[in-house]
Amino acid sequence: MSLSGKVAIVSGAAQGLGRAFAIRLAEEGCAVLGFDVKKEVLDVPGVTGMVADVSKREDVESVVSKASGMGGIAVLVNNAGTWRKTPVDSPWQQAIDDWDFIMDTNLKGVMMLSRAVVPFLQKDGGHIINLSTYYVLPAKSDGTNQPDTDLYNASKWALNGFTDAWAEYLEKDNVKVNGMCMGATDTPMLRGLFPTKQLPAEMASVVMKAEDIAGQMMDIIASGRTGENFGAWVGEEITIGVQPPLYKRITG
Repeated sequence: MSLSGKVAIVSGAAQGLGRAFAIRLAEEGCAVLGFDVKKEVLDVPGVTGMVADVSKREDVESVVSKASGMGGIAVLVNNAGTWRKTPVDSPWQQAIDDWDFIMDTNLKGVMMLSRAVVPFLQKDGGHIINLSTYYVLPAKSDGTNQPDTDLYNASKWALNGFTDAWAEYLEKDNVKVNGMCMGATDTPMLRGLFPTKQLPAEMASVVMKAEDIAGQMMDIIASGRTGENFGAWVGEEITIGVQPPLYKRITG
């Protein structure tokens, strides 16, 4: 499928990976609608920006309505996500508040936006990319699946259900659904984990770049593969690799 002249929607497009995805899709000839709760999304070059919250139904409907007026929707990148520490012994009300904060964006938002876009993709085929984490793939190093982020971890494991089921259901419509599961990438979210908002020198020298992950996204789209989680690990070549057997395509 040629993407030239097609419409792509990217959530969480104001910064980091979402910004890189939106810019790369625009460079590939897409008319890109990028949205975010941050107003900086209005300044992403080559992208039509919109301030909207993926966790709110009315905002999702407005985004899809605007995108459909730009042409035929062919790509949806579910990039928007939230993160915070959620230790299992946190106060009861804090746990409930944390659940709503994380799941409303990381799961409910993905579900709503995808449900709203699917009827457009079913017309001529297309792609859904769900942004996940290498936590859901077999570990290649220590430090994955941090124990004090159970809700974030759970939200990403739950995305496997969306990716797997949607890929099977939408295959008849030539809609490809895949997940991207990367390790440490230089983004504002990663920098926010450090008091100075800067990566330690030893980390900065090895982490992956958002632009390279955007390149992997284009390779995934071009491959025509579906129902798969594609990993990217620090210190390894960023590639889509050889397609694994069916039973290993989601959790490796």
